[in-house]
Amino acid sequence: MIACARTVNAMLDQVGRIDLVRKADLRKGDRLLVSTENSVYSIRVHEDATYSISGGWFDHQGLSPARIPIAGCTWGGSVIKCDIVAACGLRLEFGNRVVTSPIREVRVVRESEAEHLGFAPLDSAALFRACYGSESDRS
Repeated sequence: MIACARTVNAMLDQVGRIDLVRKADLRKGDRLLVSTENSVYSIRVHEDATYSISGGWFDHQGLSPARIPIAGCTWGGSVIKCDIVAACGLRLEFGNRVVTSPIREVRVVRESEAEHLGFAPLDSAALFRACYGSESDRS
């Protein structure tokens, strides 16, 4: 029997096209909206490989916005893809070891667009309403 090595890259190849955002594709000032199964995060890119994170766990802990690195993405185990900030279906792992639920959607807003749109930090409830509408909108 031939043993098959399962690496993160091999898994990504098997999954086919997966919506992802690589760290190398982001510039200082860019923002991401990351919607997971349980939360919504607003992420702002800084030039020193750190990110300002608001929403989700950070709001629940009263830490928003927290400026920390992003470790990468994982399927929930110990293998991590360090060059990815966010990818649909994977879990985002922050530098403080907090791991999100699986990511549903990722949106990138370039710095120039963010300024034009008046993009400002929001708490997780406001982010959730902006992405999914209010409870009455979904009824």
